[in-house]
Amino acid sequence: MTRNPLDWAAVLGCVLILVLMAQPAQAQQNRLLAQARVLAEESRLESNPQSLLLDLSLSQAVPYRVRVLHMPPRLVLDLGTVDWAQGAVGSGNPGAGVRNMRTGTLPDGWARLVLDMTGPYLPYLTEQRVDPETGQARIHLALRRVPLDEFEERATSESAFLARYPAGLLHPPSANEAAPRDGPARPVVMLDPGHGGIDPGAERDGIRESDLVLAFARRLREELLRRGQVDVAMTRDADVFVSLDGRIRAARAAQADLFLSLHADALPEGLATGTVVYLLGEDEGDDAAAYLAQRHDRADLLAGVDLARSSDEIARVLMSVTWQDTVPRSRALADALVDGIAATGLRLHRRPVQAGAFSVLRAPDMPSVLIELGFMSSPRDLANLRDPDWAARMADAIADSIDAWLLDDQARNLLRRQ
Repeated sequence: MTRNPLDWAAVLGCVLILVLMAQPAQAQQNRLLAQARVLAEESRLESNPQSLLLDLSLSQAVPYRVRVLHMPPRLVLDLGTVDWAQGAVGSGNPGAGVRNMRTGTLPDGWARLVLDMTGPYLPYLTEQRVDPETGQARIHLALRRVPLDEFEERATSESAFLARYPAGLLHPPSANEAAPRDGPARPVVMLDPGHGGIDPGAERDGIRESDLVLAFARRLREELLRRGQVDVAMTRDADVFVSLDGRIRAARAAQADLFLSLHADALPEGLATGTVVYLLGEDEGDDAAAYLAQRHDRADLLAGVDLARSSDEIARVLMSVTWQDTVPRSRALADALVDGIAATGLRLHRRPVQAGAFSVLRAPDMPSVLIELGFMSSPRDLANLRDPDWAARMADAIADSIDAWLLDDQARNLLRRQ
């Protein structure tokens, strides 16, 4: 048996030669000649809001390594010479802790299993047990839910993981990433349904803001894709938590051309009704640049600009220059959204464009706005937010606005180049 319940972040033992030394010589020779088979019916995956358990039964012991990645939270299990032909798990209940599971073989011959987790789970026990009679092995992973700050502190960053191991299977082929297409690239719209997972946002009468905005984001995605003018990515497509930094990074990873954060907040009764489009505060540009320059990982802050070796002052200047282009484009996007919503006859706030220090709008390299679709604290707005007909009209209005903004932005780009 190989066991490491504590140092799970290191490459987790299971060194093959040590395992084989405990087996009969003939068994060692036979098992070195073939891949391990997954015994799917003897394997199981179970989870609940507080814990996650994976038991993977194999025909023989194998080397393995475990990592937990963040943004979004994933468990990555790599195994030496394993055949997935029989599947991975034949029993159990994936439950509330697992959104998706995928398996495959990497270019270096290792096999990989990835679990997309719905929350911050960390391993507290990892072990491989070997039956001395049959030579069959069982890899046992047990995880418990932990506070988000502990998860982010102990999880491995994807960049650090990719520096050591192949990248295959880390991301699902889903709407969270814009699909590559033949021909000229189409603009990418990043939709950001606010909140999610451990952060439900505003709540009224058992209705959660995170659910409302996710449902609307899916509807808006369908409308945009139906028109065929843009590609669409989403920071989340399930009830999962994504940090504010993670949302910006997801947009940059998708090479988004614009960023729409969707919310439906609640305020003290009577203070707000109707749709509002928020920009980053007009005086926030310099402060945002300084804030971003102090981030621990600055290498991906500007598309095409590596700030890893730049001083904070250089980083601040570079980002301030970028803001000079991004801020007016964001303002034009906000105005286009207000015009499109007004043209459809939908209710707008009496001050439909406002500014605030929203962290999710701090990306210096893409036009970004935050749309409060309505306020759950307003009975009228809440009724609208739950009305499929209203949602369809709002999605159509926003899609019209994006089409109009893209045409105007392309024309402005041509003038700037001249």
